Amino acid sequence: MVLKATKVLDIRFSEVDSMNVVWHGSYPLYFEDARELFGAKYNLTYMGFFRHGYFAPLVELSFQYRKPIRYGMHPCIDIIYRPTEAAKIVFDYTIYDPADNSVIATGHSVQVFMDSDYQLVLYSPPFYDEWRKRWKVFEE
Repeated sequence: MVLKATKVLDIRFSEVDSMNVVWHGSYPLYFEDARELFGAKYNLTYMGFFRHGYFAPLVELSFQYRKPIRYGMHPCIDIIYRPTEAAKIVFDYTIYDPADNSVIATGHSVQVFMDSDYQLVLYSPPFYDEWRKRWKVFEE
């Protein structure tokens, strides 16, 4: 099963530079918006981590630009969960222009688990194992 969510991005004037192009520093925020949407859709939220006694900080974030986003565009971002047996959460992202389906940017993120004492957790927390079972992450 592919776990995926899609969000339409509203480009604000404050996000563009003097060339009318979205500043590169906005892309991590778009990825964060996608992660929050995914979490709400699939019940994998930051507050849920916290309630179970964990944090899930980003340890890897990358993106590749293909074409600019300009003010007035309404691009979409797809976020896809990538299953792994490791104690981490991996997502891939694609930002695209729905007007012609052209790819604007792609990206990837990795989050790990830390306990409430800010120590790295090397094994998947029980709530995360239960979440993966619920969504049949490892079933074909």
